[in-house]
Amino acid sequence: MTHPTTHALGRFTVNRMGYGAMQLAGPGVYGPPRDPAECVAVLREAVASGVDHIDTSDFYGPEVTNQLIREALAPYPEGLVLVTKVGARRGSDASWIMTPEPAALVEQVHGNLRNLGVEALDVVNLRIGHAFSTDETSLAERFGALMDLQQQGKIRHIGLSNVTAAQIAEARAIGEVACVQNAYNLVQRTDDALIDALAADGIPYVPFFPLGGFSPLQSVALDAHAARLGVTAMQLALAWLLHRAPNVLLIPGTSSRAHLRENLAATHIALSADDMAGLDAIGAPGV
Repeated sequence: MTHPTTHALGRFTVNRMGYGAMQLAGPGVYGPPRDPAECVAVLREAVASGVDHIDTSDFYGPEVTNQLIREALAPYPEGLVLVTKVGARRGSDASWIMTPEPAALVEQVHGNLRNLGVEALDVVNLRIGHAFSTDETSLAERFGALMDLQQQGKIRHIGLSNVTAAQIAEARAIGEVACVQNAYNLVQRTDDALIDALAADGIPYVPFFPLGGFSPLQSVALDAHAARLGVTAMQLALAWLLHRAPNVLLIPGTSSRAHLRENLAATHIALSADDMAGLDAIGAPGV
C-alpha cells in the first residue's frame, strides 16, 4: 500500500511528514536546550530534507523554540508553513496555565509574531484545556477573538487543538477550521471516527503523542512487527499513521539530527493490507 505524500493545510500544500519543535526546549519543555547549536542544525536539516510544516508555540520554553526557529531559518524559505498555538502560558515553576481569556490570546498571537519575526502567522491553533484531558466548554468567544486577528491580517488560518467533535462543529459554524491537532496513535484511537469525518471534508488531522500509552504487551507486539519489517518501533508507528488516513499530518519532534533522519525515513515505509491489519490488532481492546 502507498499513501499520498502531501495534503492541503489551509491555502497551503505541505508534505505530510512535518516537524514538531517542542523538544527543542529544555527538560520538561522549559528553559533553553542543552545543545542550542544542535537544535539549529536539526531545524536546518529538516527544511533541507523537505520538511515544510513546522509546529511550534511561544509556550515551549517559553519563547525558546520560536527564537531558535527564527535564528535557524529566517529569512524563511518560500513554502515553509509555521504553525503555532495559543491558549496557555508557562508559570515560573514550569507549570502549564490555561489562558482562555480573549485578551490573553491576542497578546500571545503578538508574542508569536514577534519571536518568529513574521508579519502574519500561517496557522494558529487554539488550544483548549490541558493535553490528555477534556474541556468541553464553549470556544466561541476564543475562536471569535482569533477571527478578529485573522481579519486584521495577523493570522492566515485558525486551527484547533485538544478539542472534541462538538467543539469542532461549534467552531466550524463560526468560521473555517484549517486543522485539528489531538492526541492519537496506534493504541489511542478515540478519534477514529473524527479523523474519517475530517478527511471527508478535506481537513487535516495532526496527531500528537504518536508513540505513547502502550501497554507492555502492546509494545512487545509492535517491536515484533518492526523487527520483521527491519524498522524501528517509532518508525513503524509513524508509518501506520501515514497509512491510516490521507489527511493525517505528522509532526514528530527531536533535538537530534540522527533521530530526525530516522523519523523522516518513516515516509518511505510501505505497509501491506496484512501489515495494517496486524498493527490495527495491537490497538484492539484487551491487547
